[in-house]
Amino acid sequence: MAKIYFTLEEAQGYVNWLEEEFGAIQSLQNKINELDEKIQKVESGISLNGGGPISEQISKYSNERDDVFRLVEEKIDSIHQRGILVKSIEHALVDFPSILENREIYLCWHGGEDEILYWHEVDVGFSGRRPL
Repeated sequence: MAKIYFTLEEAQGYVNWLEEEFGAIQSLQNKINELDEKIQKVESGISLNGGGPISEQISKYSNERDDVFRLVEEKIDSIHQRGILVKSIEHALVDFPSILENREIYLCWHGGEDEILYWHEVDVGFSGRRPL
């Protein structure tokens, strides 16, 4: 896929959609955590019970967790397919490749920000953000 460069206006057009996508990803991550907890609880009971139906329960939870994980991957892929770089799922942090003064930079958005207010050089991370 060819590299996509965004104007500030184009990148800004994705902010509400990104809020929704990362909200959905967070809900899916919570579901994965719940399933992991269920698996751990059932696994801790195996030594007392000896297996059997408990192993089937673990398999069910594991399969469900894998399905939810695939949904998370699909959401992230959907973001990447638009040319947006996901830097942190946990913090809903993305970069939009852009051009400033004939060089590539990243317009930077962090979940909870109403609009894109920062940019940084491509070789600098979040800590190097500068106001637009």
